[in-house]
Amino acid sequence: MVEVFRVSPEVAEALRSAPPVVALETTLVTHGLPHPDGLAAAAELEAEVRGTGAIPATIGLLDGQVVVGLTAAEIERLAASPAVSKVNLSNLAACLAGGLPGSTTVAASLFAAHRLGIRVFATGGIGGVHRESAETGDVSSDLTALARFPVAVVCAGAKAVLDLPKTVEALETFGVPVFGWQTDRFPAFYRRDGGLPVDRRFDALPDLGRAVATHLGLGLGTGVVIGNPIAPEHEMPAELYVRSLTQALHDAVAQGIRGRDVTPFLLERLRELTDGRSVFSNRALGTSDLLPFWGADWPDRTTQHFARRKRSCSSASSERRG
Repeated sequence: MVEVFRVSPEVAEALRSAPPVVALETTLVTHGLPHPDGLAAAAELEAEVRGTGAIPATIGLLDGQVVVGLTAAEIERLAASPAVSKVNLSNLAACLAGGLPGSTTVAASLFAAHRLGIRVFATGGIGGVHRESAETGDVSSDLTALARFPVAVVCAGAKAVLDLPKTVEALETFGVPVFGWQTDRFPAFYRRDGGLPVDRRFDALPDLGRAVATHLGLGLGTGVVIGNPIAPEHEMPAELYVRSLTQALHDAVAQGIRGRDVTPFLLERLRELTDGRSVFSNRALGTSDLLPFWGADWPDRTTQHFARRKRSCSSASSERRG
C-alpha cells in the first residue's frame, strides 16, 4: 500500500532537528492567482521563509500522496495539471484514492501540518462564512479545520469576499482566538481594517509567542489565527475595493456559482474588475504575512514546547502502563 504522506528529506530532517518549519498551501498557485503569477508567488513565499532561517513545507497532492515539501518542479507540475482539484477535508480521500493532482486549501493544509507536527502555517487569508450563507449554507471547511487542528495560522485575516462578522463570530464559537499583530482590527485581505476588533493585540513577538504557546499548550484542540494586515502601500483603495467586490458578488449570484467554486470565481472577477490590482495586492499578502515572524524564534519555541509536552505525556503513559 502506498504511504499517504510523502515528506521531503529537507522537511523531515527539519522536523527531527527542530529548525522552525512553516507550512504553505498550494491553492494560491492553482486557483488563487492566474498562471504564471501563482508559481512566482509560491517561489517568493518559499524564499521569504528560507531568508529567515525557517524551512518551507509547501503541501499538495501528487500520485495519490500528500506531499509535504514540494520541490519547485513538483509545484510547477501541479500548476500545469489541466484538471487539478481544489482539495479540502471532504474530497481529500477521494482525490488520494483516485491518484488525482490536488492543491490544498487552508483546511487540508492544516490537517497535513498537524499530522506531521508542524505548528505554524502561513496563508493570504482564511475561508469563512460566505455571504448569503443563510440561504446557501456555504461555510468554508477552513473554520472546522481551525476548530480541530491546533496550528498557528498567520494570515491577513479572512478573504474579503466573505461575511466577516459571521466569520469572526464562528471563530469565537469554535474557541479559536484571533490575535492581531500590531493591529486592533481584524484584517480583510486586501484591506487592513475589516471593521471588527481582534481578541487581543500584540506589539512584541515574545508576548505573541507566549500567547500562542499557552493556547496550544492548554490542549484545547483548536488553532490560533494571527491577523497580520497587508502593508499600507499594497492595500487596495477603498472605493475600488467596494465597487469591485459588490459587482463580483452580484455576478456570482447571477451565474449560480456555489460551493468550492465561489472563492476562485470571485478572485478572478476581482482581478478583471480591478485591472489586475487585486493580483498585486494578493501577491503582496504572502510576504506581509511572513516578514515579521520567521526571523524571531517564537515558532521554534512553540514547536519545542509541544515536543517536550509530548515526551512528558509519553513518559507518563509509559509509567502508568508499567
